[in-house]
Amino acid sequence: MSCLILHFLLLEAGLKEFTKRKKQTLKIGHGGTLDSSASGLLLVGIGDGTKMLGAMLSGSKKYTTTAQLGKATDTLDESGTVTDEKPYDHITREDLEKVLEKFSGNILQVPPLFSALKKNGKRLSCLVREGAQVEAKPARPVVVYKLALTDFQPPLFTLEVECGGGFYVRSLIRDIGEALSSCASVTGLIRTKQGPFTLDDETLRKEHWDIEHVAQALQTYNPPEDQASKRLKTGGDGGLQS
Repeated sequence: MSCLILHFLLLEAGLKEFTKRKKQTLKIGHGGTLDSSASGLLLVGIGDGTKMLGAMLSGSKKYTTTAQLGKATDTLDESGTVTDEKPYDHITREDLEKVLEKFSGNILQVPPLFSALKKNGKRLSCLVREGAQVEAKPARPVVVYKLALTDFQPPLFTLEVECGGGFYVRSLIRDIGEALSSCASVTGLIRTKQGPFTLDDETLRKEHWDIEHVAQALQTYNPPEDQASKRLKTGGDGGLQS
């Protein structure tokens, strides 16, 4: 069984056969990082599928996030060290909904220090943990297509966020807290959509991350049809973007 699965994976990668005497590489790539404390959808490409990732991920991303008012951390989520605590009793649901209007559409956002962004080839998060003096990256343009408050039970609240690439939900929550004359940090984050893919699709759950289930998924899964996948079929622009 294992030999058949390996054979299938090699074919999927564009390799006709496997031999120990010849150096061969099975390319595997992913479609964007997730925060270490986050969960949800992460698209993985195998073999020629790595060339498709850029086109398949040209759409928006959706997240469900829960945040806590009155508490700030160095990582902007609950995995970090608390750096500040402020009152939040003055904040009402109406206040929060009004503030959300400021963070919809095209906005400027300062990325977190604890992130996968790099300086001199090294991740900022690694530099910070090593004790290096790191300055925050300048604010950059991002887009928020949809931002909705779905639950408000102070100090906790829950948002549904649909955004473009390069967007950090942790930075959004930080900025919302500041706009409410308080502070806030993320307590939970789930990516529910990436490009044409959603958690409602036949995604491969963590408990099935083994070679048998991976091979089966490659054989049976058909990606949802959208403009990106149509470009792939017609030979349009695609490829993995840096």
